[in-house]
Amino acid sequence: MSTVAIGLGGSFPDRASIAWALLAGALGGFSLAIFYGALAAGQMGLTAPIAALLGAAIPTMVDIALEGAPSRWSIGGFGLAIFAIWLITRPEAQGENDDSGHPKGVVTAALAGVGFAGFYLCIHQASGSPAWVAAMSRVGSLTATAIAVAVVRPSLAMDRPAVGLGVLAGFFDVTASALFIYASQHGRLDEAVVITSLYPAVTVLLARMFLKEHFSRWKLIGLLAALAAVPLISAG
Repeated sequence: MSTVAIGLGGSFPDRASIAWALLAGALGGFSLAIFYGALAAGQMGLTAPIAALLGAAIPTMVDIALEGAPSRWSIGGFGLAIFAIWLITRPEAQGENDDSGHPKGVVTAALAGVGFAGFYLCIHQASGSPAWVAAMSRVGSLTATAIAVAVVRPSLAMDRPAVGLGVLAGFFDVTASALFIYASQHGRLDEAVVITSLYPAVTVLLARMFLKEHFSRWKLIGLLAALAAVPLISAG
């Protein structure tokens, strides 16, 4: 991302923006680690919807409080998007997740969601080239996760396919961050956050296309709702 920033020749962030980007990266990296841990523990049915909804709702409410309410079309799109996120990320059947009602699972999901919201709010305060801001945020996330690894001391054993997938996921993640920063700099934060939070729809579609996974009629309704929410929000 630093190479991309140099190639694009964008403006380098000032000190305040660097601090906001580092803080955003630390929050994002820590939250993503919590999110991955919850998924690995089999808590996807609980973690995904709570994290996605909190990550979208908190920045949206803050931005509305600071900048005023958007148009009626956008508000309708927000509601439809939240409904779509819930449908797409909800478990297929009750009892699918043994930990779905465990208080620890709720706390983990809430922490991840609040952390994602913190990333969105902090990164919005940083000005300068989106590529440079994204690069600075990755310095923060690398530092935070490195400290967490040093404290927790987990097993670092990984095979080559796992390393490759991790690198590929990081490439997509930092690219998406740069695109989100650009969108938030050129429009309302709440609109950028809500549309970004529809990412589970893309995950479901890719799982259907490449992994041949089946999804219920509720997920199909959620996908259609997500498609309808985007033009409504953009119309505002």
